[in-house]
Amino acid sequence: MSKLVTIYGGSGFVGRYVARRMAKLGWRVRVAVRRPNEALFVRPYGTVGQVEPVLCNIRNDESVRSVMMGADAVVNCVGTFDARGKNSFDAVQHEGAARIARIAAEQGVAHMVHISALGADRDSESAYARTKALGEDAVMAAFPGAVILRPSVIFGPGDGFFNRFAGMSRMGPVLPVVGANIRFQPVYVDDVAHAAVKGATGEASPGIYELGGPEVETFRELMEGMLKVIRRRRLIADIPYGVANIIASVSEFGQRMTGGLFPAQITRDQVVMLRKDNVVSEGARGFAELGITPTAPEAVLPEYLWRFRPSGQYDAIKESAGGLRAD
Repeated sequence: MSKLVTIYGGSGFVGRYVARRMAKLGWRVRVAVRRPNEALFVRPYGTVGQVEPVLCNIRNDESVRSVMMGADAVVNCVGTFDARGKNSFDAVQHEGAARIARIAAEQGVAHMVHISALGADRDSESAYARTKALGEDAVMAAFPGAVILRPSVIFGPGDGFFNRFAGMSRMGPVLPVVGANIRFQPVYVDDVAHAAVKGATGEASPGIYELGGPEVETFRELMEGMLKVIRRRRLIADIPYGVANIIASVSEFGQRMTGGLFPAQITRDQVVMLRKDNVVSEGARGFAELGITPTAPEAVLPEYLWRFRPSGQYDAIKESAGGLRAD
């Protein structure tokens, strides 16, 4: 019988790529999610019955345990940007990660992969970064042989980074950003999934890997590159941190007052994170040690950002036609 992997958050942005790769390798894939009916799209990743979404709440021991039964490998892709509520930073990124690792060890799972984040720091002023670090600590304590991946900002079809700012660029002549000079090292989502598969199959040695793409650029430079791809000219405005904190406070208040109907466009915790570079540390293990060549943004962005061009898919045709002259 083929081996089984349980992927917590397997229908999410990163998880679905991991699921697809594991299925292509012939593994049975159990996609553990809160809403299985919304994850049915993962089934065609494999043959009939090979990839199945199952109900799981990572805040509950029995729920985590039931979907892990018989698994040879476990991948935890669950993360959140919600600071409050039942699925808060601590509940998901610390306690949830600890629960999965502890139960994986109890059940004798051979391999575990935990997706964390570049910038995870137990001493950080950011609750997101702190809980990511606490989650890492808990995973290593319960499952010392785990592979922990720390990606920089992740891009690819469906991402929440380039898609978001490309959408904002359609709203006016100014594109506002916070921390325009902060450096990022964008990493392609399928490269992160490839690294996760290396860990799940036992090809990667245990420990922490920092994952960054081949290019380090400032926030401003990334936006300039994105604007070239979508063929728009915009003034990139660097919002001062003090002003950003005020905007974030108002935005968070609006979210609370509307019960989440209008999500915060930026939070105070995100403003804190935008004060530090998000790049791979010198001497850290990464893609090179995993035998993976990372993909540059310019090789992928045109494939999914074309819809933000002034004429969408017809933009290139209009450009070429503009050079024609009637006889």
